[in-house]
Amino acid sequence: MITIGQVHTIAVCGAGTMGAGIAQVAAGSGYNTVLFDIQASMLDKAREQITRNLESTVAKGRMTAAEMAGTLARIQFTSQLQDCVAAVIIEAIAEKIAAKTALFRQLVDINQAGTIFASNTSSLSVSDIAAALPNPERVAGMHFFNPAPFMKLVEVVKGRDTDAGTTALVYELALRMGKTPVHVKDSPGFIVNRVARHYYLEAMKAAETGIADFAAIDRLLEGTGFRMGAFALMDLIGNDVNLAVTQSLYDAFAQAPRFTPNALQITRVQEGHLGRKSGRGFYNYE
Repeated sequence: MITIGQVHTIAVCGAGTMGAGIAQVAAGSGYNTVLFDIQASMLDKAREQITRNLESTVAKGRMTAAEMAGTLARIQFTSQLQDCVAAVIIEAIAEKIAAKTALFRQLVDINQAGTIFASNTSSLSVSDIAAALPNPERVAGMHFFNPAPFMKLVEVVKGRDTDAGTTALVYELALRMGKTPVHVKDSPGFIVNRVARHYYLEAMKAAETGIADFAAIDRLLEGTGFRMGAFALMDLIGNDVNLAVTQSLYDAFAQAPRFTPNALQITRVQEGHLGRKSGRGFYNYE
C-alpha cells in the first residue's frame, strides 16, 4: 500500500465537466495530473473549461497569473490510455458499472501494485465495481460534487473489500486538495444523492402540476437559501447524468415510488437537451 507522501501523480479518466474539474483541483494542489479521454474534442473542451475557470480566479484576485500558468503546466491532456500511470487514478466516466470496471481492468495492467483506484461514481456500488478487479482492497469511492473546483464536499466511500488504508489515503488526499471529506459506507446514492433526489424530483412534480414554472421554482428555492435552484442545477450537472443517478436509486430501492424518474427529465434526455453542455435543458443556453 502506498502512502500519501508517495502520491506525486494523479490520473483522471474522463474529461467531461466533472473530470476536467477534478483535474483542475489536482493540478492546483500541486500534483502532476494526467487528464485522459478517448475523444480529442473532449480534451479540447476540458482545456478551455479549465483555462476559463483559472482566468476567472485570477481576475478575482484569488490566484496569480504565475500560479495559473503552473497549474496548467502540471496537466497532461492525453487520449492515450498508456499515459495513465499514477499513484492514484480517479475515474469520472459514464455511470455504468461495465464501463468503469472495463477501464479499471485495463489500468490495473499498466500500473504498479500499489496504485489506488478511486471512482467518482455518484450512485453505483463501489463494492460491485471493486469485485470485478483483482485488487478490490485498493478501490474506493471519491465522489466530488459539481463544480468540483468550488464545491468543498467529497464523499469517501468504503466498499465491502476496501482496505482501511485506502480510504485513509483518499481522505487525506481530499484534505490536501482543500476539500472537506466525509467517510461514507457504500450504499445506494451514498448520503448526498440519496437525499438530493427529492430536491430534483419534487421540483419537477411541482412544475408538472402547474404550480409554477421552472424559473419561479428556482427563484423560490434560491430565496430560501439554496445556492442554485433544482432546474438550473440539473442543467449544470447534465440531465443525462442526473437521470442516470435517479434510475440507479430507483432500481437499488426495488423501484420505490419516491425515486421514480420524472417524465420531464426523461423527455429532455431523449431529445438530447442535456443542459449547459448541449446548449439546452430546462433552460436555453444557446
